[in-house]
Amino acid sequence: MSINIAIDGPAGAGKSTIAKKLAEELSYVYIDTGAMYRAMALYFLEHQVDAENEEKISRECRNVEITISYENGEQQVILNGVNVNGKIRSEEIGHMASVTSVYSAVRTKLVELQQEIAEKTDVIMDGRDIGTCVLPNAQVKIYLTASVETRAKRRFDELMAKGVSCELKEIEKDIEERDYRDMHREISPLKQANDAVLVDSSNMDIDGVVAEIKRICKEKAGI
Repeated sequence: MSINIAIDGPAGAGKSTIAKKLAEELSYVYIDTGAMYRAMALYFLEHQVDAENEEKISRECRNVEITISYENGEQQVILNGVNVNGKIRSEEIGHMASVTSVYSAVRTKLVELQQEIAEKTDVIMDGRDIGTCVLPNAQVKIYLTASVETRAKRRFDELMAKGVSCELKEIEKDIEERDYRDMHREISPLKQANDAVLVDSSNMDIDGVVAEIKRICKEKAGI
């Protein structure tokens, strides 16, 4: 039977960074579910689909095929046969993904794919509802969070390093709004699973967080 590790938490908590490093150290497959939602959002933007038009978004989902492949150990997100890794990390895509991920048709399509992958292999999957909805039987569940201020500063530093002009207060506002949407959406809201272990990374570096989660994995699943 495959071993599944679920890492949930709000935007900017470092889930993807931590999950990738953990997967590398444990030789597990890392599934970045957020990238799959971003790929879906990219499709909607490219086809000028209004984020508020749930009926049209539901119809368009039938025309979207998203798959995951690996090249040199790196996850590649394939949207309708095209590698979109380099297109899905903008703030615009992130916002669109947050807005459209509340729709049932979007979530149903992607959750089915995620569950299929997890049945066949040892995976680390991160997102908003992995431990509560996507992999409810995961042997290890982590709820990774950090303060709004910490998450905003991390995003600010990341964007500035890329030469992208931004305002820290605007990023904080966006994170607070995204948190509210994610926690109050009708379908699969962001919340800590009853059997998930809370890890607050506000005052921890990457290696510290990875070490703590590895300790939890050993304790919960003997990994």
